[in-house]
Amino acid sequence: MRNVKKKRKGIILAGGLGTRLYPTTKVVSKQLLMIYDKPLIYYPLSTLMLANIKEVLIITSPNDLELFKRLLGNGKEWGMKIEYAIQKKPAGLPQAFTIGKNFIGNSSVALILGDNIFYGSELVKKMKKADQFEFATVFAYQTNHPERYGVISLSKSNDIKIEEKPKKPKSNLAITGLYFFNNQVINYVKKIKPSKRGELEITDLIKLYINKKSMLNIEMLGRGFAWLDTGSFDTMLDASTFVRTIQERQGLIIASPEEISYRNGWINKIKLNKLANNQKNINYKNYLLSLIK
Repeated sequence: MRNVKKKRKGIILAGGLGTRLYPTTKVVSKQLLMIYDKPLIYYPLSTLMLANIKEVLIITSPNDLELFKRLLGNGKEWGMKIEYAIQKKPAGLPQAFTIGKNFIGNSSVALILGDNIFYGSELVKKMKKADQFEFATVFAYQTNHPERYGVISLSKSNDIKIEEKPKKPKSNLAITGLYFFNNQVINYVKKIKPSKRGELEITDLIKLYINKKSMLNIEMLGRGFAWLDTGSFDTMLDASTFVRTIQERQGLIIASPEEISYRNGWINKIKLNKLANNQKNINYKNYLLSLIK
């Protein structure tokens, strides 16, 4: 019998304390704050949808769980399945695979950080390539401040080196908050230990794939791509300005779950028409109806 590849599932890590955005995040999750005309969580969710991922687990704090459920529901109206899990205490990005172990099951998985925004015409193509790779894929982006992130560098012999927030980076290639892993990640996460910060580091998890030759694929997000890490007031403002500029100039909506579901074939015209007419925002309603026409 032919071995049928299981569909990749997705996890959005939307927990954390959001201390850099205090006092606002004392009462509401950062991922529920607005980036221009929609909640921040819509952007990573849409990225997973563009990767043709229909089953998504949102990991959040106990205080915000009901708010996320009220906003997103179970995903059925978009032809998806959205589940939720609690992160009682932030302990590093790899913790998502421990919390989401039962959700992942025996599928491969994509992890995206709830405050990361990706934009670019070739993004779908690169994610499709990552999905076809058997082991693990990271997405690298050139930045002026690599010391703020995990940094990836290549030697002349193509050996891969990764450092977590180095004081003197060996390259300006940051590892973005989007990761594709095979099912083996569930076992690999058990092998890593907390760092000096007391957290599990995603770079340590990635290194386990590097140690197994040819098990890590690197997708470069070069010219024409935007990667926005909205962890501060300034970066949230920058992201809102970016989204507004693109939408105003092109007449397109960035991160519209209804549109992506429709274009993916997850919902039909009748369903899209119903979703459009349920919108309270007349501009968004007219935009969705224009897709049908």
